[in-house]
Amino acid sequence: MAPHRYVASRSAAVQSETAAGAAPPAPVYGEPQKFDPSFRGPVRKRSCTDVLCCLIFIIVILSYVALGIVAWLHGDSKKVLYPTDSYGQFCGQKGTSNVKKPVLFYFNILKCTNPAILINLQCPTTQMCVSKCPDKFVTYTEMQLQHKLNKGGPWEYYRQFCKPDFNNLDKPISQVLRDEDCPSMIVPSRPFFQRCLPDFITLNGTVTTANRTRFKDTLEMAHNDTELQLTAKDVTGLMDTKQLGMKIVEDYAKSWTWILMGLLLSLAVSLVFILLLRFTAGLLLWTTIITVILLLAYGMWYCSMKLSQLRHEPGSDVSIVEVSLQTDLQVYLQLTQTWIIFLVSLAVTEVSILLMLIFLRRRVRVAIALLREASKAIGHMMSTLFFPVITFFLLTVCISYWLMTAIHLASSGNPIYKVVSPDVSCPYANSTCKPETFNRTNISKLALCQGSQCLFAFYGGETSFHRYLFLLQLSNLLVFLWLVNFSLALEQCTLAGTFASYYWAKRKPQDIPPCPLFSSFSRAIRYHTGSLAFGALILSVVQLVRIILEYLEQKLKGVDNSLSRFIMHCLKCCFWCLEKLLRYMNHNAYIMVAIYGKNFCTSAREAFFLVMRNVVRVAVLDRVTDFLLFLGKVLIAGGVGVVAFFFFTSKIPVIQEEVPNLNYYWVPLLTVVIGAYLIAHGFFSVYAICVDTLFLCFCDDLERNDGSSEKPFLMSPELHRILGKSSQVH
Repeated sequence: MAPHRYVASRSAAVQSETAAGAAPPAPVYGEPQKFDPSFRGPVRKRSCTDVLCCLIFIIVILSYVALGIVAWLHGDSKKVLYPTDSYGQFCGQKGTSNVKKPVLFYFNILKCTNPAILINLQCPTTQMCVSKCPDKFVTYTEMQLQHKLNKGGPWEYYRQFCKPDFNNLDKPISQVLRDEDCPSMIVPSRPFFQRCLPDFITLNGTVTTANRTRFKDTLEMAHNDTELQLTAKDVTGLMDTKQLGMKIVEDYAKSWTWILMGLLLSLAVSLVFILLLRFTAGLLLWTTIITVILLLAYGMWYCSMKLSQLRHEPGSDVSIVEVSLQTDLQVYLQLTQTWIIFLVSLAVTEVSILLMLIFLRRRVRVAIALLREASKAIGHMMSTLFFPVITFFLLTVCISYWLMTAIHLASSGNPIYKVVSPDVSCPYANSTCKPETFNRTNISKLALCQGSQCLFAFYGGETSFHRYLFLLQLSNLLVFLWLVNFSLALEQCTLAGTFASYYWAKRKPQDIPPCPLFSSFSRAIRYHTGSLAFGALILSVVQLVRIILEYLEQKLKGVDNSLSRFIMHCLKCCFWCLEKLLRYMNHNAYIMVAIYGKNFCTSAREAFFLVMRNVVRVAVLDRVTDFLLFLGKVLIAGGVGVVAFFFFTSKIPVIQEEVPNLNYYWVPLLTVVIGAYLIAHGFFSVYAICVDTLFLCFCDDLERNDGSSEKPFLMSPELHRILGKSSQVH
């Protein structure tokens, strides 16, 4: 029911009940707004709201700065960048004894195949920083024998891979290996991400190390190259992400200029789209819808053709799960399952759009009218399009500060050592130890703990700061979420106040206040920091709970308890719905705060009642408008992405020679597509806020005024024609 009809019916009911002597019923969703001849848009005379929350917010920010300073003093981000030896010292770091030893060497790399490396994130063998990796195969026995023959060369070479304080060749070999003073053997290795890994050479089709496929260590135990290969694979498996990251960085270094040009192209296309939307909103949006439908249809036809081709290809029926993670996207494109997923996704999207056009065609016309009105408002205040740049800057600062604080907190303190055992059933595994006294204990002599080592585990301490390090990390995350949501709330409140100034101007654009964007921003900061912080805090707490639930779910993955998993899924679903609801209610509350200047709770209640009094309009128009804007963003990102694809795959003959030689062409391609979508989202988010503000102002206008000369509507004639009495939209 439209608001004006709602008011009329309510008035008639009240009059009949009053005549009968009955008391008028209380309104279910609050009293409609009453006519106020002095109301001319955002209230100028206002006072500070939610002052207590504002003070708490300021104190939290100051405490957050103090936390960052303390983390900076205690932590060292370089500890994350350099490999760490068994004594907690990282290799190649300036100011340490390892400044000229940038590479990590494993005494017995064969132990790294043990599952303990995955549990403790440490290989259960002594690790030393060395200046370079060994380039020859030598066992400790061979070295000792040659040294006794007055050949000091082998020992001088071998000793650089032993512990620095070891220089006793008369010590029995069994004790040397027990105490791990020296490695039992060294094999030709090469540095791989600052770690010495065996260097394999293919000789006559056979993989060899030092021209041999089998060898014995000091204890005359036989080994082969297969063991070394498996070990190296396990170690490199933990660093695959870093290797992939290095290649991605290399691709960015080669293609950053073209990525920047692609982003500038998306910026230009977005601006052109907005300018066209200003003058030809209806034609442009219908063209966008039809273009997306045709592109989806073409995509479905192309997927069908690929499926028919792959059915006759051997190996195309392998599932994506069996292929696992691959950096080469061509592997996935050779699977029929990939194209089936593409086809189903495109078909579902196509059917959804067609059903929307069939059943909601009138709503689509109304949404287009709202976007046309929003285009007029933005056309008179073009500066609003660039306000998301300020939000982007604030978010960048928040993310950078949170990341640096988290890294420094994680790397703060002194080295902590834990017992690492090849046998996971060792009762002393993961217990704290001291490397200086570990060899004098009986732990390594126990049957279940043979071969145990006292190795560096992490950085920490026994002070109050280190004991509450986990809580500090949690607080760091909560404040980060709070600041991010506050930055987004500030943008919404500022833009809402700006567009409300446009709507309530009696003569447009003559009566629009000067510098409406700056005035709205200053009002939001000066009077409503507490209200924005209050709404952001509520949303942040829910988001933190969701993150904790995700963490607990990861911990419970190995637990065979269907009840706990069911409860976890229910909680995740409930908090997901709660977050969506709070985000929507906060958005409307910020609009009411910008217009009327009341506190957060009052604004949220009034916004909720206003929406519920116009629930039929809001339920459909809001989603349809968002969907039209989403199609515009997809069209811009997809168009720029197609151009980038043809460029990076050297399919544009004119500039084919300019294409850089890349490891993965999808790295710059995805960057351009995602960047183009985010740029379009930044511009279109202004449209979304504008539409929501104009719509709430329209609902308020219908309740305040009746269109007479004494109470004229402030809405535009077109908006009144489509959304007002003449349209009778239900």
